Amino acid sequence: MKARAHLTVELDSRGRSVVRELTSASPLTLMPRRGAVRPAAGPTDRAVVHLVNSVTSPLGGDELDLRVRVGAGARLLLRGVAATLVLPGHRRGGSRSTVHVEVAEGGTLEYLPGHTVVTARAEHEAEFRAELARDALVRCREVLVLGRSNERPGSLRTSTHVTRGEAPLVRQTLELGNSRLEASAGYLAGARVVATESVVWKNDPVAPTSGEWWSLTPLAAGGATATALAPDAVTAQYRLTEALRTHPDGKELTEEHW
Repeated sequence: MKARAHLTVELDSRGRSVVRELTSASPLTLMPRRGAVRPAAGPTDRAVVHLVNSVTSPLGGDELDLRVRVGAGARLLLRGVAATLVLPGHRRGGSRSTVHVEVAEGGTLEYLPGHTVVTARAEHEAEFRAELARDALVRCREVLVLGRSNERPGSLRTSTHVTRGEAPLVRQTLELGNSRLEASAGYLAGARVVATESVVWKNDPVAPTSGEWWSLTPLAAGGATATALAPDAVTAQYRLTEALRTHPDGKELTEEHW
């Protein structure tokens, strides 16, 4: 299966963030919320779009591609509504998903998908790529679960690339489900879930912080990365929230999103 989805959010004449373009195909189904949401932290309305995995996917051989553009001054919250289950297909070969976002001057994107469960024998590659204007804001979250209950996971390779202006901020790759890595004592310390969030926001932390199985690390060219390890997805997201609370913009980053 091959599927593509495209989403564009811009400001209208009254300064509201509105969906200007939306095309999607199952399983990448985009569902905008009626009306905009006004965040407590600022005067600009925020468009809210839910990403729904409308059929079982990705399976081996699937190729999924999501493109998102946020116009100048606009704000978008793009969030998942359920977990993604990565499964093997009937034919040999893995699956691939790509998310490519562009955020213009003064724009803001919050990309908060549901967690991804990598099942046995699955082979999946995922890429998130963001191109930001110099004063654009973005946060992208990734919660990866290694297998279902009492199940060895398949293999997963994820990469995150974030560029602001012409400066690279994040270049990160994770390889999970690799038997050679599992033999290392430092491989996830036995945790079943790893959660990360890359944050390019209004302020940057001046020094790293850490707690029980979580950390927040400032990046050399701006922004920060939060990481958490846990035995389950609920605990991982709780620990990720604990890490984000230590960010200078922690109150805004940890507010409830509905």
